[in-house]
Amino acid sequence: MYYIQETDKPNLITKLFNIIQTKGDKLILPIGQEEIKTKKAEKLAQKTIKILEKTNSKKVVLSKQISKQEEYTNFLHSYGAKIIEGKWLFKALTLKALDYVVEKKRLKKEEIQISILINEIEANMLENIKEIVKQYKRVNIVTNHFEKFKKIEQQILDEDGIMITVTNNKKKSLSKSQIVLNVDFPKELINKYRIFEEAIIVNLCGNVVISSKRFNGINIIDYEIDYTSNEEFDYDKNDLYDKKKIYEAQTYTNRTFDYLQKKFLKDKVKIMYLKTSKSIL
Repeated sequence: MYYIQETDKPNLITKLFNIIQTKGDKLILPIGQEEIKTKKAEKLAQKTIKILEKTNSKKVVLSKQISKQEEYTNFLHSYGAKIIEGKWLFKALTLKALDYVVEKKRLKKEEIQISILINEIEANMLENIKEIVKQYKRVNIVTNHFEKFKKIEQQILDEDGIMITVTNNKKKSLSKSQIVLNVDFPKELINKYRIFEEAIIVNLCGNVVISSKRFNGINIIDYEIDYTSNEEFDYDKNDLYDKKKIYEAQTYTNRTFDYLQKKFLKDKVKIMYLKTSKSIL
């Protein structure tokens, strides 16, 4: 895996011939703060992929500045590179994100109704849901896969004695939910539902725009974390990279829920902020 960043002082030769410098696990592109054109973006992406192929790994972490180079990142995607965005980590940090919202908005857990929008179930997310049910009590599962989640509803009732509601009523499912946890609904699907006007929507799946003109709540589309580490990285010190991306890159994503929660505790992982399209929460 490589970390890809811009250079401080691109010189004429490296810029002219699109020379990518390799320093350990870093690839330094011959660009600064300027937006690069399509032809240059394609050549740099092709050269990047050739370097990745030599290591049999397609995983990359892009610096904040390189992430803004849309054409370059699009070419990387098209050539099969796996760009770490922090989306997996956001789902793994579901409980911390909810706690952050509750604390910032001074809400009472026992009074909150939460709706979880989810179609595909993964082991770690199922464990997250079980913990949410224990803490918040009033929880709806909103899904198109009704039968699959009815079994989970019964499982939670049998194991913990707690009732949840599995539904797909587009008019009523989200109409009273103060917090909406969007695990994997795309914007085309979530916008088919009637959403409580003052709801706080936490999009674990990325940037989902709410089209309803009546919606006057908070739509969270991104986040950042802080954590402690025994290792020091110069790309941390220079603030070139998002910490969430570095941490996800260094975390084994196939670990169990319990293992990850213990790791988060050990590393003192915390949500620094949640981001909406217009502001920071």
